[in-house]
Amino acid sequence: MKRDFVWFFVRLLILLLAVWGVEWWRWQRGVERQSDPWKSVKNVQIPKAQIEANVTQDQPTPQLEENITEANVTLPQPPQPTMEERLSLLGANIGDPVFIRIFKYTAELELWIKAGEKFELLQTYEVCRQSGYLGPKEKEGDKQGPEGFYEVTKERLNPNSQFHLAFNIGYPNEFDRLHHRTGSALMVHGGCLSVGCFAMTDEKIEEIYELVERALDENGERVGVHIFPFRMNAEAMERYRSHRWFDFWSNLKEGYDYFETHRVPPQVKVKQKRYIFDE
Repeated sequence: MKRDFVWFFVRLLILLLAVWGVEWWRWQRGVERQSDPWKSVKNVQIPKAQIEANVTQDQPTPQLEENITEANVTLPQPPQPTMEERLSLLGANIGDPVFIRIFKYTAELELWIKAGEKFELLQTYEVCRQSGYLGPKEKEGDKQGPEGFYEVTKERLNPNSQFHLAFNIGYPNEFDRLHHRTGSALMVHGGCLSVGCFAMTDEKIEEIYELVERALDENGERVGVHIFPFRMNAEAMERYRSHRWFDFWSNLKEGYDYFETHRVPPQVKVKQKRYIFDE
């Protein structure tokens, strides 16, 4: 009995020593990890993207410079000439006759000014907002921009517009009325909202409005505004040959071609429900 008790005590002591040894070994490993935190992950590969994300601005990364190409470098834009400089280059002045063309497909407004005997392109502006589709305005409320040959007079200027500045283009004209087209208050104006009008932004309309107003004050009773669906060259006309408005656009092209040839706006009249053009 006594001998069995001794053996039990010895086995218990051996077990306790074994447990203590394991715990001591674990404690030593913990100390090593605290003294060298990278030791336990020294074989782990950290993705390059994660490394680059952790680099501060104080740590240069010359290896990234190899990825810079012309495609992702934004070069400074040259300063744009002022209105006075553009006028000087053309030999024109504020107050000289002006003429406007609008192309709906490319959302462009061209401002031409008379320099000598012909008109020269002074500036092309991007239309900020327009509405509708290619084709003429047909009725009030269709949210459609018109197409055709229009005029601005002094009475159609609006310096107190809710859209900063505006001028009415004179829709519907005689042609529109003969085709029973309805609508009113079709404008070129500031801001960038449109329900059938041509919104130019406040900054652009200030420039356009001043030139139109001064031209009306000093050189004439009207400023022409010709509105086309697109640039009416032969290729574009062929593309739209089967369009429902092709015949109407062919009539507009006659006026477009006249100006392209002579660089002087044609005298526009209406006869038998068609536009006709005289010098």
